[in-house]
Amino acid sequence: MKKITLKSETDTQALANELANMNLTGSVWLSGDLGAGKTTLTRYWLQAMGHNGAVKSPTFTLVEPYRITQTDGTVKPVYHADLYRLNDPEELEFIGFYEYQDDPNSLVIIEWASRAEGYLTKPNVTIDIKRLENDDRLVEIVELNV
Repeated sequence: MKKITLKSETDTQALANELANMNLTGSVWLSGDLGAGKTTLTRYWLQAMGHNGAVKSPTFTLVEPYRITQTDGTVKPVYHADLYRLNDPEELEFIGFYEYQDDPNSLVIIEWASRAEGYLTKPNVTIDIKRLENDDRLVEIVELNV
């Protein structure tokens, strides 16, 4: 387990660079209250992995797919999911969500995974972000299956 405090946007970018360097696969669950910074961290993480262009919040689409060309030329499929507006976890089957993890090289970053916990593959890493009173963020990273 690793705990760090993010005091600025620069700190968030530095954490995103660390996460990108871990070259994670499988699923990563992001938790934290609304406005804690889950999507911001994911945006910087995808950019640190090499994504150029916009990173949209998947709040209404549930999932935004990315194909990121890595420095070695391979393409890494990354899926950014936000399950906050999920009405029923069975919806995941209808959108082909489970196929996202079929590629052993894929990374599925899931915000609000708790809304479908019994339906999802267990995460390899969990990241919990808490907004502190002074607007800093306390981030707790737990590697489970890495």
